[in-house]
Amino acid sequence: MPLIKIIFRSIGRNKTRSLLTVCSIAIAIIVFGIMRTFISAWYAGADAASATRLVTRNAISIIFPLPLSYKERIRCIEGVKTVSYASWFGGVYIDERNMFPNFAVDGASFLDLYSEFIIPPEQRADFLADRKGAVAGKKIVERFGWKIGDTIVLKSMIFSSSMEFTLRAVYQGRDRSVDETQFLFHWEYLNEKVKDIFPSEANMVGCYMISISHPDLATTVKQAIDAGFQNSRAETLTETEKAFNMEFIAMSDAIIKTIHIVSFFVLFIILAVVANTMVMVGRERSTEFATMRILGFTYRHIATIIFGETFTLALVGCGLGILLTIPICDVIGKALANFVPVF
Repeated sequence: MPLIKIIFRSIGRNKTRSLLTVCSIAIAIIVFGIMRTFISAWYAGADAASATRLVTRNAISIIFPLPLSYKERIRCIEGVKTVSYASWFGGVYIDERNMFPNFAVDGASFLDLYSEFIIPPEQRADFLADRKGAVAGKKIVERFGWKIGDTIVLKSMIFSSSMEFTLRAVYQGRDRSVDETQFLFHWEYLNEKVKDIFPSEANMVGCYMISISHPDLATTVKQAIDAGFQNSRAETLTETEKAFNMEFIAMSDAIIKTIHIVSFFVLFIILAVVANTMVMVGRERSTEFATMRILGFTYRHIATIIFGETFTLALVGCGLGILLTIPICDVIGKALANFVPVF
């Protein structure tokens, strides 16, 4: 009898054990896949950062603003193509559970700088023409059921006030790594509000986003910007967009490291399950293998049977786990859309 037939018959001899082995391997593969997907999603923003974009913020901390007057001085530095700016609004929709990224931006330059935000031309024109206009990502629009022309009120936790916006445009990401949960509106509109409630904070921006002509100029431009504002009332720290994004990821570094460790521990569990299967096969059938030796089977034949049975079960379990990981990750991605925009 060919060894392949013996292997498949051996698998069917203890159907319960074979089924449990396949299921345990499949579950371990699914858990591993979910964890690695979560880690990749967490770093998606940093990985998708442009090599030709820099971010300039206050050298003390991101929570301290920079004067609007810095924009023209940055623009004059050699190698700089475009300068835009943004301020974190910290708004919530209806209640605190509905929190998502929302920024006051310099509309035209910001959309030029972030070309990965795809907006229909007519919607872009409507947004730029409306002082109270806003742009929202496709995912956040679908989440709340917004439509073009809807009035949206956000209450800022930072400025202790509410602001009313009109949805004029919806953007889609150029690829899957683009965050489609952001809400953008005109910085000038926010500045008018700030002049009324916090006059001393008017004409200030959260950070500058800078486009450079070539990635090789990043270091030179960074040094030139920071040197230009050295010993000023608001010194700057300029870094690549990826480094800037990594600062936020670093805040949750302990969680990510824990997931890293657990994900590799899952691999150890897979190996333990496979090894246990091999041991049980050998132990339960030691008498049978002895008989096979008498009948002329070599040690190589017996080892092939044991490894073949174990390998087949492992292969089926891995295949099943991989096939199920994709739809399960899709479901989890939808459930975590508010917390992990790119999953």
